[in-house]
Amino acid sequence: METINFKIISSNSKIDWTGRKVTGSHNGTIGIEEGHFILIDGKIKGGNIVINTASIQILDVTDSATNAQFAGHLASDDFFATEKFPFANFDIIDAKEQSDNSYFLEGNLTIKGITHLVGFNVIIENNRNTISLNGKLVIDRTKYNIKFRSGNFFVDLGDTLIYNDFDLDFNITAEASFSSESKN
Repeated sequence: METINFKIISSNSKIDWTGRKVTGSHNGTIGIEEGHFILIDGKIKGGNIVINTASIQILDVTDSATNAQFAGHLASDDFFATEKFPFANFDIIDAKEQSDNSYFLEGNLTIKGITHLVGFNVIIENNRNTISLNGKLVIDRTKYNIKFRSGNFFVDLGDTLIYNDFDLDFNITAEASFSSESKN
């Protein structure tokens, strides 16, 4: 068996986020601090992704003052509490191969110190020394104590309601950092 650890290249990886509300949506990016994937005989078997919550950027708000105010609100306790919780983590606990390069990843997602089991489909391209992983994870923010303007917790929000689900679109590149072979 050949085991290869692929280290995420943060500068070549990103997460696009989309949040929706009654009157539209907002989108942006969030950075990956670090992480890795473990492949055994070319098949993904584990790994983790560390997300830097303080790196959240809003792309659709072009007025700099409004953008800064919005970014500050996302960093506050109403949303990600980035001062207390500067990182979110996704730890892969199972990878079910669906085809040669398609997997269903299950793992523990921790946001604001709260952990839940989540799963999502990914496509992995393996070029021996480099892999790329692409997939979309849909998250119910209320499970992580992000309740601001949620219809589950507040009434009469009208057009200020923010939907509970938000999307994280992963586009990750990782390089082989070491390999080992065992004869079993």
